[in-house]
Amino acid sequence: MNRCNKPHSVISSNSARQIAAATLCAVLAMGAVPVAVAQVMENAVARNFPPASKRGDLVVASTVEAKVDSDIYRLAPGLRIFNQQNQLVFAHSVIGQKLDVRYLVEPSTGMLQTAWILTSTELAKEPKRGWFK
Repeated sequence: MNRCNKPHSVISSNSARQIAAATLCAVLAMGAVPVAVAQVMENAVARNFPPASKRGDLVVASTVEAKVDSDIYRLAPGLRIFNQQNQLVFAHSVIGQKLDVRYLVEPSTGMLQTAWILTSTELAKEPKRGWFK
């Protein structure tokens, strides 16, 4: 019985170098992609906020409490914080940071339910905050 007596093709060292160089170039080029995608996403995605949402400066004090402007809110168990690319951000990862947001308070409990961190274009579209809010 004859089973594959032919020798397998061996990649020459020159071809291996070319493959390694091409792989390295591809990996280095991919490093610049997330920054470019983030810039395009910021300008391309228009987010629609609920009419009941308000604008404010959010500071998450702990995993159960946050301050928006001068009001202190408890965080709802299902709190969702969306970043500029509309991806979810965990509350514990932004503790102590001051964020410009649109936020929504749950009417029945008064807990902070949802917050959207605003992009630079959304900040430019929003009216300036003053005594009238």
